[in-house]
Amino acid sequence: MTPFRDTLLLVEKCSHCFSYYDIESGQRLHSIALGEFPHEFVADPEGRFAYVGHYGVETSGHIGAGGTAIFQIDIAAKRLVRTIELAPFNRLHGMQMDRDGRLYVLSEDRAQLVVLDHPATDTAPRRAVPVGGIKSHLFALTRDGQTAFAMNLLSHTVTRVRPHDATVAPLACMPGEKPEGYALSADEKTLYVTCRWSNTLCAIDTESMQVVRRAPSRDDATRLYLYRDGRLVVTNYGDRSLSIVDPHTLEELAHVPMPARAIALSYHPERPIAFVSQDDDRVGIFDMDTLKFSRFIATQREPDVSCVVRLPEGA
Repeated sequence: MTPFRDTLLLVEKCSHCFSYYDIESGQRLHSIALGEFPHEFVADPEGRFAYVGHYGVETSGHIGAGGTAIFQIDIAAKRLVRTIELAPFNRLHGMQMDRDGRLYVLSEDRAQLVVLDHPATDTAPRRAVPVGGIKSHLFALTRDGQTAFAMNLLSHTVTRVRPHDATVAPLACMPGEKPEGYALSADEKTLYVTCRWSNTLCAIDTESMQVVRRAPSRDDATRLYLYRDGRLVVTNYGDRSLSIVDPHTLEELAHVPMPARAIALSYHPERPIAFVSQDDDRVGIFDMDTLKFSRFIATQREPDVSCVVRLPEGA
């Protein structure tokens, strides 16, 4: 049988590339050069292609038109297959795929959600809808792709939209100031959101779009991730820490100080491990059972979004 190795796919935003790291040794195996400041990415359900958005500016606070393209990467072959041009949609940030493999891309500048029905072969969007906010940064997506929830940084709203039905107007909720992090519950009935400027966490009922629960957060709670056992993990950028949060009460169960600021996080699909990208150019290996960092992987500049795949040894 062909031996396989767990490999971490990682966008290194300020090195302007997409890299492969061996999880066990921490060795960087390969890097693919991309345009300046790539950012969010998703892998398709089959694990064949990764799609990287060309954000084109360093952070949401930087001015500029940004990028207008999607980089399509053959994961196993470790190569850039092509660039999909989406102009005039620009500052491409939030990205998701539904269970049928359709690709959804959020243009932060235009506050519009773009859909590619067949991203492996499409050369242009198949549809687009306005999300009804300003500076639309990230979004949650239901598994069937019929509903999206956009995080709008400057209008301070979360909006519910129907990507496949533009006749349905966006429905807005104001959970707090600068909503950014999000996590959709397993039953898709509750949307959890971090509000960076008001330092709050909230739970939104996805049917009524009303806040049903709110709690204080640590300083500058930025991103939010649902673990498979139901716990929520919050990255506190200002506090330089992680918070483990009860999804039913939003109470903090554990507080984990960090040596640097957490940028993004992903989970191993089988092992109780989280991979925490940090602003000191390292990825921390975090044990979800002990709630401790076991070790760190040195990276290139500004590690960001990551994903674990299993590739043949030597590939």
